[in-house]
Amino acid sequence: MSERRIVVDPVTRIEGHLRVQAVLGDDGKIVDSMSTGTMWRGLEVILKGRDPRDAWAFVERICGVCTGIHALAAVRAVEDAIGIKIPKNANIIRNLLNATLYVQDHIVHFYQLSALDWVDVVSALEADPRETADIQQKISPRHPLAAVGYFRDIQNRVKKLVESGQLSIFNKGYWGHPAMKLPPAVNLLAVAHYLEVLDFQREVVRIHTILGGKNPHPNYLVGGVACPINMHETGGQGTMVNEVTLNYMRAVARHAVDIVENVYLPDIKAIASFYPDWFKYGKGLAGVNCLAYGDFPEVANDFSDKSLQLPAGAIINGNLNEVFEVDARDPEQIQEFVDHSWYQYPDQTKGLHPWDGITEQKYEFAKGSEGTATKFQWLTPDGKYSWIKSPRWRGHMMEVGPLARLVIGIAKNVPHIKEPALDLLKELNLPLEAAFSTLGRHAARALECRWAAGKLVQYVDDLTANIKAGDEAAANMEFWEPSTWPRECKGVGLCEAPRGALAHYCVIKDGKLENWQAVVPTTWNASPRSNEGQKSTYELSLIGTPVADPKRPLEIIRTIHSFDPCLACATHLLNPEGEELCSVQVR
Repeated sequence: MSERRIVVDPVTRIEGHLRVQAVLGDDGKIVDSMSTGTMWRGLEVILKGRDPRDAWAFVERICGVCTGIHALAAVRAVEDAIGIKIPKNANIIRNLLNATLYVQDHIVHFYQLSALDWVDVVSALEADPRETADIQQKISPRHPLAAVGYFRDIQNRVKKLVESGQLSIFNKGYWGHPAMKLPPAVNLLAVAHYLEVLDFQREVVRIHTILGGKNPHPNYLVGGVACPINMHETGGQGTMVNEVTLNYMRAVARHAVDIVENVYLPDIKAIASFYPDWFKYGKGLAGVNCLAYGDFPEVANDFSDKSLQLPAGAIINGNLNEVFEVDARDPEQIQEFVDHSWYQYPDQTKGLHPWDGITEQKYEFAKGSEGTATKFQWLTPDGKYSWIKSPRWRGHMMEVGPLARLVIGIAKNVPHIKEPALDLLKELNLPLEAAFSTLGRHAARALECRWAAGKLVQYVDDLTANIKAGDEAAANMEFWEPSTWPRECKGVGLCEAPRGALAHYCVIKDGKLENWQAVVPTTWNASPRSNEGQKSTYELSLIGTPVADPKRPLEIIRTIHSFDPCLACATHLLNPEGEELCSVQVR
């Protein structure tokens, strides 16, 4: 059997640096694949010896797209270690910040990071704007922008870009690729929605600037939120929560509901109708091994199933009739391995629970790989080949993310997850198994975005009602001073980031951080394989996918993008002696 090699390095339109290599069989389908994280985050090293109250501000910089979710996990970890309970307003505001992130992150992922895998922008020049306007009226009659002139203006804007030879935000696309299936009129509609969402996402994150001072990286606080509440002041108060800002956030939340209902979901359905085969490809571990920690507690300090709006649990070997409880504290459940990662443990064959985690880099160019240690051409799976560790739940590789949450929600009979999912599958005339796919992952994210937009409205109303009832407390400062802490303690902060299960673990000794470990969603999904040969979610998801043009492997990009990869973007480089390599000052 002849084999052909494909290398995509770097994968673009993601956060961070990812390399994917694949092997094509005689039938043009992928028979093997590997994913490699090509940069080292290193924040675990940065945090050692620091004040735990400051940790959120450092780990939040892990990502410029995930923004506040790392901060939320960090403050939960420190609060768990010390035993801090947060006020009701703080819980609502944290949920508001998180729901805002979900809405913005999901729509940006689909339109700005993934849509161009399915949409041929140049083809939109051949469209009849009247036909596009008719399609808009059919799929979303409530959309306010359905005039022929509007789509003609969009078409003219694209034409000027093409004629200039400078495609700007539409540059480096797969225009004319044989895997592109949308007709010109639908391509024009998608381009219009791309631009609409580009404006909207800038609007929705203003909720972060009100409640957290800025976006990206809104402010958080151990013990609550750094957000003053004063219903007696209505102007000139910056980030203060008052009647004016509450009304503004409510209007933005309602706009979010409209955008998801009239733009995002209709576009997902339209793409599904033209790409039915993509409900067959990209399964990965969806529906097989899925993990979620749960999130959005309705009751402050209560992380039970009754309180969590996104459910927690684990599914193994495709058995949707049994959802296991997940205990992130149990060293037998969560472990990180470095079998094929550029790190070293005292015993390379054993995993470590994050509280005992070690982040000690050891780069080596595996024997059998081709190229050089600094410019590799082909990596062998027999040695170490990634800066990403390999987390496992009870020894299993797991998929995390919106699709994993959907599967667990269906298995646990959560109405606001199960009913919309089954309704959409029925509308598309698809079985449940079709959801375990590349397009299923996009559909799960869109349904979750609709849910999050509705929660935005609810949380603004909840905050308004609680304040009107006389409660203006936003933080509990009882245990702010280190003198009130135990001499030694440890905690874990669990979240469901838009991309999946996120956990930050801290060990505190004498008021300082003794150890910090972050196990992020992409660590689960993009990890290298195990010594036993278990492939990770990314690696499995590509197996069996046909590639029409090996020189332009659009199909690989489609599936990898469906996970919305988020590799580490905040790096800290050390030489082998642990010394700083360089210091850069910006003037």
